[in-house]
Amino acid sequence: MPQAMRESAAALAAPGEVLGPLERGLTVLRVMAGDPDSRQRASDLARATGLARSTVDRIAITLARLGHLRSEGRDLLLAPRLMELGNAYLASCGLPDALEPYADALADELDESVSIAVPDGDGVRFITQATRRRAMSLAFRIGDLLPAERCAPGALFAGGWDEADRGRWLARRREDPLDSGFPAVPPRVEPSAPELVEAEFDVRVREAAGLGWSLDDQFIEPGLVAVAHSVRDPAGTVVCALSVVSHTSRHSARSLREYALPRLRRAAAAMEEALRTPPRPGSPVAAPAPEAVDSGLKAELGPEFLQSLARGLTVLRALGSARDGLGLTAVAEAAGLPRASARRALITLQYLGYVRADEGVFTLLPRVLELGYARLSRLSFGEIVRPHLAELTRQVRESASIAVLDGDDIRYVERVPTARIMSVDITVGTRFAAYATSMGRVLLADLPAPEQAARLARIRFEPLTRHTVTTADALAGILESVRRDGHALVDEELEEGLRSAAMPLRDRLGRTVAAVNVSQHAGRATRQEFLDTVLPPLAAAVARIEADLAVASERQHISVN
Repeated sequence: MPQAMRESAAALAAPGEVLGPLERGLTVLRVMAGDPDSRQRASDLARATGLARSTVDRIAITLARLGHLRSEGRDLLLAPRLMELGNAYLASCGLPDALEPYADALADELDESVSIAVPDGDGVRFITQATRRRAMSLAFRIGDLLPAERCAPGALFAGGWDEADRGRWLARRREDPLDSGFPAVPPRVEPSAPELVEAEFDVRVREAAGLGWSLDDQFIEPGLVAVAHSVRDPAGTVVCALSVVSHTSRHSARSLREYALPRLRRAAAAMEEALRTPPRPGSPVAAPAPEAVDSGLKAELGPEFLQSLARGLTVLRALGSARDGLGLTAVAEAAGLPRASARRALITLQYLGYVRADEGVFTLLPRVLELGYARLSRLSFGEIVRPHLAELTRQVRESASIAVLDGDDIRYVERVPTARIMSVDITVGTRFAAYATSMGRVLLADLPAPEQAARLARIRFEPLTRHTVTTADALAGILESVRRDGHALVDEELEEGLRSAAMPLRDRLGRTVAAVNVSQHAGRATRQEFLDTVLPPLAAAVARIEADLAVASERQHISVN
């Protein structure tokens, strides 16, 4: 037997080699992702998973150190960097990168929400959303899983099921007749007769196979209608479905079909043509995570750090670096792991349904998205940055804020004040002249030279205090120093007694989108003491925020304002 086939067969036949810490860690993540409450305590997780409390504690410590969980008091929450795993799948499957432009164009043309979904077992999982913003918004989150029988794409995918697939679907229907295992859809009020559901779905599957499209007439919930069209790869396999979703206040199922189907067909044909075209070199893919998972963290945390859990997650991320999958040796190299360690991680991930092995080539499966992606993909800018501001405030015992440039002013968009008898009273939405603030100078300093010069020329300088800079030339020199030093200090120029230091906050492309500052009353320390105390934790907080924003914004736009 060739080596590649031996590796594949070993992965299929060796559940005895499953890494327990990796399996248990993924169980904790699944439970947290599937619970409607956004936070859980270790004791709750122990009860929900059946794991020992000490085991849950070690898992939480490991995942927190890797940036996938965070804690607020005794509560544990999923952290944005967990989205690295889902981003790895989305990059490696190639479908969003190839097909999103067509979905966006169709949404614009129809003025309706458009989705792309892939089959995931006996369910349907969304990988792309192009939404229309209305008072009654219709959209699922990337990563949401629906029962195949309760949505239009499911009938298209079920046409390719074999007897084993159908058997698993029937077993799930009987075990969970209310669909309680699908948090993205409303549970059934009462169980429908299994025979009727199965017979009705079989009819829809046969119709979809003949037509190439399928209709959802309020199967998911009352008022929601959709029409979906299959998209096939060059081999003729249905790899995804393109759906147009509306509401009965705008369309009936029949009128939506008549309105959308002709353009849906054209878009699906264009997508199939795009899938026949090899991806351009340099198309974006998820890179393996750079952090060390071996001796460094193990030495730092000792037995509390679960090395095999960390290594398994690194293997997941590494598989996102290739569109067509990787062999065992390539996985080990991409993950920076010994070949034996990568092999056991792959065996575990395949056993748990996150990885497929085909003749020695390992690829990610859409089930990876169940690890919190749907929940985390809806986080706002404020929800991402606020925990880091709170931690910065706790460290320096001073207020921390984020602001954006708004005309010639800065506008505060996030703030965590410190609790002091004498504190700086600023709220979200407050505006100040940019030239007299540390965050404003950071933002002005990073503007292109022509734009910066134009802004300085129109500023109306006012002597806000006896220390305020009042000429464009003086400010230009200060901005040059800010750009060089990477931070700005404003000492009693905006207001007597108020001192602040700021650093730029950059997006994943390196563009400055906001500024982060720490402010204090000038009487509490000298200028140098303030800088020595504040700059290191401020820089660390900015780095953490940028890392979270880079991961969270890889597949969706996050508005800073």
